[in-house]
Parts: sequence; structure tokens; C-alpha cells
Amino acid sequence: MPVSNLTLVERIARVLAGRQLSSNAEGDDPSAGPSVDELWHEHVDDALAILRTLREPDRVMAAAGDADVWERMVEAALNVEKAVSQI
Repeated sequence: MPVSNLTLVERIARVLAGRQLSSNAEGDDPSAGPSVDELWHEHVDDALAILRTLREPDRVMAAAGDADVWERMVEAALNVEKAVSQI
């Protein structure tokens, strides 16, 4: 399985920024990459809120795998972000 070099919070924040900025989504920038690089930090709070919501898997997710592992993985992502924000 591929493993990202970016934190999960950063990846979610980048997606949110891209949706806002890119003409492929809700924005008007046909080449939003540089703007996303600059502005993704503004979406960290929303990314954290999404992750907090995802901590508990729904019934379908729990039936597909180990719900305890899922919760620990999401908590780890939240804890990484907390550690990074304190630096």
C-alpha cells in the first residue's frame, strides 16, 4: 500500500483549498496548484473537524474491517497534527 509523505490533515486541507480555488471544482483558477500550496493552511481547522467526525466508523465501515484499528489510525493523524502545531 502506498504511504503518503504528507500528514492526513494536510492532504484534507489541500483538497478543501483545491475545491475552493480550482476551476475543476468551485473556483476559477485553471492552474490552482501554486495557490493551494500557499493557502492550504487556511483549511486546517476544517480538515481537523472532518477527521474528528471520521474517528468513529459507521456500521458499513466497521463491517468491512477492524473498527478499533480505524479509530487508532484517525487518532494518530489527529495527534500528529497536534504535535506539529506545537512546534
